[in-house]
Amino acid sequence: MKDNKPPCTKKECQKVSFELKLMIIDQIQNGQISVNHAAKSYNVSRSSIDYWLKKYSTIEQKKRGMSEQDEI
Repeated sequence: MKDNKPPCTKKECQKVSFELKLMIIDQIQNGQISVNHAAKSYNVSRSSIDYWLKKYSTIEQKKRGMSEQDEI
């Protein structure tokens, strides 16, 4: 028996520039947009944005001269 599954519905990989990632992270951290809104607006998965937040938010803080200890 052959299983006729529909094709995978996963979104195609899309390269997002580093600058765009930082801009999205900045907007989320400033409360301008939510993760869900950013995901829909920029056609990126929420899990990708969560990953960027973990990975790049410290870069954004260092750029501003703020350490994690100074954060409230």
